[in-house]
Amino acid sequence: MRRPAPRVRRTGTVMIFQFCPLCGTTLTLQEIKAGETARPACGACAFVHFEDPKLAAGCIIEVEGQIALVRRAIEPGYGKWVFPGGYVDRGERVEDAARRETREEACLDVQITSLLNVYSYPGRPVVVVVYTADVVAGEFAPADECLEAATFPAAALPWAELAFPSTWDALSDYVRTRHGLTPPDDVRPPEPAPLRFFR
Repeated sequence: MRRPAPRVRRTGTVMIFQFCPLCGTTLTLQEIKAGETARPACGACAFVHFEDPKLAAGCIIEVEGQIALVRRAIEPGYGKWVFPGGYVDRGERVEDAARRETREEACLDVQITSLLNVYSYPGRPVVVVVYTADVVAGEFAPADECLEAATFPAAALPWAELAFPSTWDALSDYVRTRHGLTPPDDVRPPEPAPLRFFR
């Protein structure tokens, strides 16, 4: 007998399979362990679908004493400023992903110097790991998925034009610890990207 192809339905902040990808039985939300979040599970073969987070990594770097940012050429955050970063591939070391993304977006090879912080938010699927790094090779320029590359003094970052809450939070941590500065009081952090971009 031919099994139906796995289909998904979207509910709130999660993507849920309608049918078991192993046996084709309709999935139902079940509390697998007492007190834990209900998860899509199969009553026939005991398959449980865990909605895992997405891991991203990036680097904050300085070029000639100024903070290097790129302006996004894709959604979410089209036209907004970020430090170089992106998703970690399955099986890839997080540090390697941060270096790769910096090379892909800013044409720079970097050496990671420290972990700045890890940023996660309630109800959001992406966890962002941010490192500080030194440039070891390359010429700073916009590359894959970027409209523009520019450097900014720590005291003059484009706070009102940052793409994501994690961009704001990481740069806030960086300028506070490295330069003794804080974001301007009259600018609010950016809103999170719509969840449709993380399906």
